[in-house]
Amino acid sequence: MRASIPYLLAALAAGITAKDDGSYAVLRFNNVAGQFSTQGQMDPIVSPGVKSSHTHGIMGGSNFNLTVTGDQLLGSECTNAKILNDKSNYWVPTLWFQSPANGTFKKVPLFYMNAYYKFDATNDEIKAFPPGLKIVSGDAMKRTPPATGAYQLDPTKGEIQPVQWTCPTQDSNIARYPADSDGTKAGLQDPGNAGSGAGFPVVNCDGYASPLRQDINLPSCYNPEAGLDDYENNMAWPTPTDGGKADCPQGWTHVTHLFIEVYYDTLQFQNDWDVDGQNQPFVLSNGDRTGYSSHADFISGWDENTLQTIIDGCNAGFNGMDTCPDIPGGLNTDICQMSSAFPDPTDEWVTKLPGDNPLSGWGV
Repeated sequence: MRASIPYLLAALAAGITAKDDGSYAVLRFNNVAGQFSTQGQMDPIVSPGVKSSHTHGIMGGSNFNLTVTGDQLLGSECTNAKILNDKSNYWVPTLWFQSPANGTFKKVPLFYMNAYYKFDATNDEIKAFPPGLKIVSGDAMKRTPPATGAYQLDPTKGEIQPVQWTCPTQDSNIARYPADSDGTKAGLQDPGNAGSGAGFPVVNCDGYASPLRQDINLPSCYNPEAGLDDYENNMAWPTPTDGGKADCPQGWTHVTHLFIEVYYDTLQFQNDWDVDGQNQPFVLSNGDRTGYSSHADFISGWDENTLQTIIDGCNAGFNGMDTCPDIPGGLNTDICQMSSAFPDPTDEWVTKLPGDNPLSGWGV
């Protein structure tokens, strides 16, 4: 479809704003209620070709497999992203409820998931992800508390803290974390946001249509010399400069800042545990009882022209990038369910986590 002159002018203006002031557009997904596109012990970035140590919930293009190389995802027959030309894959660890009565586990269904494409203020030109770019954010091995309950994305200020948990509640004044917590027995409150913090909260997250939420920021500076596959070295966080902007190192490519939010349907468990302000019953699929090991993985399957069009001209905010006009390729309504190479157990309750991951962290 040929873009109109007014739209091109608006796109140019939005591109300038995205660099000077920052903007964003939310990508949403089509999915069967309570389900990701597929789930299981699969991670083609960290554990290519083999069963991964813990289970993940995966969204996106149907060419997801135990191994993903090059522009493989571009050939996907379907995707559940609402933008048809996004065949990327996005995945996070699954969440489980551990029964206080007998210690068994039940998987917590997905409520919904969004990917925020943030075009942060910068002196750089923000470019589309190259196909096949692999990004990992968060540390699946982390069980110790971070320095703060808040995000810390500035590489000049020490350890990066890219993840949080958000807990909307009907009573906005209720404490989500113990006031005296040092992070060793319960999570840490974000000092600037009463609803969020590091680690699992210790109350029922019973906000209207807003249960417990996992939040993960992904870095936005890509080093072409490291290459698409070297996820441990190919990405970095932009460094703050004057005027509230943040720039990538010389020779690196400034890509979109991805922010992934995942709501889990924890409301169905609210009567199954006693809220005491100190303990909580949820555990990540890797056995982590703290929530500090929250993490997310991404492999780009974007048509580069489509994503660049969105970067330059889709300042849609929370309305969603699917509301922007003249998106190359158009929109998508397919739920694109995929089979799993190593699926989760079909039993409603299980005596151990898939992969036989032992519990670790608080209370162990």
